[in-house]
Amino acid sequence: MVLIANPIYDSVFKYMMEDDRVAKIMLSALLQKEIIHLEMRPHEYTGVTQRKISMMRIDFAATIKNDDGTQQLILIELQKTWLVTETLRFRQYLGSQYIDKKNVPDRDVNPKGYGLPIVSIYILGHKLGDLQEPVVYVRRKYLDYNSNPIENGVPDPFIESLTHDSIIIQIPYLRGKVRNRLERLLQVFDQTYRLKDNEHIMEIDERGLEIEEQLVVDRLIKAAVEPDVRRDMDVEDEILSEIEARDTTIMMKNQELELKNQELANKSQELESKSQELESKSQELESKSHELSAKNKMLANMIGLFRKQGLSDGDIAKELNIGIDELSEYL
Repeated sequence: MVLIANPIYDSVFKYMMEDDRVAKIMLSALLQKEIIHLEMRPHEYTGVTQRKISMMRIDFAATIKNDDGTQQLILIELQKTWLVTETLRFRQYLGSQYIDKKNVPDRDVNPKGYGLPIVSIYILGHKLGDLQEPVVYVRRKYLDYNSNPIENGVPDPFIESLTHDSIIIQIPYLRGKVRNRLERLLQVFDQTYRLKDNEHIMEIDERGLEIEEQLVVDRLIKAAVEPDVRRDMDVEDEILSEIEARDTTIMMKNQELELKNQELANKSQELESKSQELESKSQELESKSHELSAKNKMLANMIGLFRKQGLSDGDIAKELNIGIDELSEYL
């Protein structure tokens, strides 16, 4: 058993991929193609920037060998995050790659100005929706109207410069899976190997490792004792702690707001119930008012009729069973 630095940390992953041999091994296994030449391009590393969500971004220009023996220059866009983040962050960075003039080869070798084909690789420290495969390949196909594969003229440089394939690695699903060469290499990301008292360090069994796998492990052994890498891991922990504290505060505020909204909804419902009750009473009073008005009108008509018949007010009052002084109220 050997101790290695945990490559889920951006600082460790950066250190690992800066080794040309290790980068070739990892990327060729992911692409399932031989990489003849690999060049790391200037990249943006935000992992140790205070108060920013960690997202490692590295670009490689790679000359790969295709199945038919031809060589092809492609751009590999590698992004790694150990926090759940919005896809907009990935899309923004991908968009910047499409419009970057550095990704369009010179006119002397590229007279039509096609952009380099892009393969995007996303290494996620979290799970996606219902996809449970540790490595997911998203590959395009050339199809006609009837969904039949198109063979002639494929691949087309125009289409290749405007669309791209993707590879997604879900680190949580690597747990114990070593079914192929790629998964054997990716086991260095399997977080079940972390030490219980130190998440910076993982314990790996190096017995039976192939040469390429051993090179990756050796690089991570060096990272584990590199002072700069160890310090940067501490900084990443501080950032994560701040982010978790911020998210906890936001969550509590959201719960408090939701509770207040529920209280307001209950009060609104109560007010609506009282309003309906008042409306019902108002309708009842209005109905009684109409009823009383009709009764008064009827009495007024009867009083007028009795007077025409020559009855005195006293007789009319007796006849209607009302006081004589009330007669004037109905006239």
